[in-house]
Amino acid sequence: MTNLILAAIAALIVGIVIGVLVGRSGQGSTLRQRRAEQQIEELRNEYTRYQAQVNEHFMESAHLLRRFNDTYRDVNQHMARGANRLCNDEDWLLELEKENAKARLEGAAASKDDAEPPRDYAPKSDPQEKGTLAEDFGLAEKQQKA
Repeated sequence: MTNLILAAIAALIVGIVIGVLVGRSGQGSTLRQRRAEQQIEELRNEYTRYQAQVNEHFMESAHLLRRFNDTYRDVNQHMARGANRLCNDEDWLLELEKENAKARLEGAAASKDDAEPPRDYAPKSDPQEKGTLAEDFGLAEKQQKA
């Protein structure tokens, strides 16, 4: 009977040792999993902060551009009022309007006339000269006659 009690105590001790070893090995994987989850959460928080900074930057940029446009409009209106008040010469104003209209018409006509599609060949300056797209371009005369 003592042998049976000793065997039971030995089995209990072996079971406890095995349980402790299995428990520790399981804790290592859960510890790694907790660290990975913590890193993921830190990255999410960092990404959220970055998004907030980007949104703040563009909102401030839009506000500054709006202020810039308002200031530009105010300066332009000030210059126009000053020109109307200080320039009473009707002939000068008519001449300025004619020049502006003429420049706009010339600019529109020049942009239409100057528009030319790109060429895929160089224009020939000499009519005897063959272009690069000619079938016999670059061949010797003997080969051309054959």
